[in-house]
Amino acid sequence: MKRLFVLNILFVLSLVIAGGQDKSSPVSLKGYLSNIQSMIFEDLEDDWINDNLLHNRLNIRLYAGTKVTFALELRNRFFTGDMIKLDPTYAGKLAADNGLVDLTTNIFSENSFILNTKIDRLWADITMGPVQLKAGRQRINWGQTFVWNPNDIFNAYSYFDIDYPERPGSDALRLQVYPSYSSTIELAAAINNEEDLTLAGMYRFNKWGYDIQLLAGMVDSEDIVFGAGWSGAIGSTSFRGEISWFQPQDNFSDTTGTGLFTIGFDYGFSGTGMLQLQAMYCNNPLSFNNFDEFYSENLSAKDLAFSEFSLFGSVTYPVTPLFNLSLAAIWYPDLDGFYTGPSAEISMADNLDFSFIWQYFNAELNDERTKMTLVFLRMKYSF
Repeated sequence: MKRLFVLNILFVLSLVIAGGQDKSSPVSLKGYLSNIQSMIFEDLEDDWINDNLLHNRLNIRLYAGTKVTFALELRNRFFTGDMIKLDPTYAGKLAADNGLVDLTTNIFSENSFILNTKIDRLWADITMGPVQLKAGRQRINWGQTFVWNPNDIFNAYSYFDIDYPERPGSDALRLQVYPSYSSTIELAAAINNEEDLTLAGMYRFNKWGYDIQLLAGMVDSEDIVFGAGWSGAIGSTSFRGEISWFQPQDNFSDTTGTGLFTIGFDYGFSGTGMLQLQAMYCNNPLSFNNFDEFYSENLSAKDLAFSEFSLFGSVTYPVTPLFNLSLAAIWYPDLDGFYTGPSAEISMADNLDFSFIWQYFNAELNDERTKMTLVFLRMKYSF
């Protein structure tokens, strides 16, 4: 029945494609098609794990007048390669859905390939003057910084996932009220597949030239959270940060909580490049066993830190208007480890891009020096 439901969704999508590009139509369709060849290895002379991912995303909007909008967004991914054969849990991980409603399935799962479909946006939005109500699977983005977002309590994401710019969503109800042009009051509630509730409120306002936010609530029926964030500028340099404290409800009066504090700076070089720096402190960093955990789609904002202190830096330079180079690095002192990520992107034609991405991890895990290299070659067409 689940496969039949997904196939029917895809059939309906094919019917709206023709009218979806018409500007006068109440239906809009956008998306992209990408092909990624990836290689994973510890050392160049060791065996490589080779995989290929064909990824199609569809973003559909239906505008029922000026006040009501419906959205359906999904990602169809076709996996082939060594990982399917080497990891017997791989198919199950792809089919897992953390939402209250299971909207993810492997349409086909065989020894050498998997066709997976995930609906990660399915919501209705009603706007009535200064009040906006959105219900369904959606992204609730309260983050202010670039790499680590301890304020992003509903949909924390992995910086290292190179093929998911939309980021995960939650099955949630969200109310936004705009008392003035520079302030927002938000109330949101989300529930996951284990019926754990995340409930929080946030107030955002502008003061001294900064957008400032204050938030409080409960995360996964487990922790009480208090947080704050800001974004503004010091001269020509963007300055932003976030702080969150997660206190277990069962131990609310003691000091067993987890706190994360991060600040970031962005500086643009007169249109010729960008420098980004970000630092994070966590009093209770998460311990982990392998680098695969960096890529989890079910990250919690409480579990973003792997070292008490973490330091990120990146620089991006446009060699030409059609050719960009970038280099990113993260230092993890507690792990005596680091990450480096050089990349290059070439615009080959209108809406067609080619990317080369290299990710290298090196750290002390379980009293052993561990290394991992990932190389991605991506061709992406957007429409």
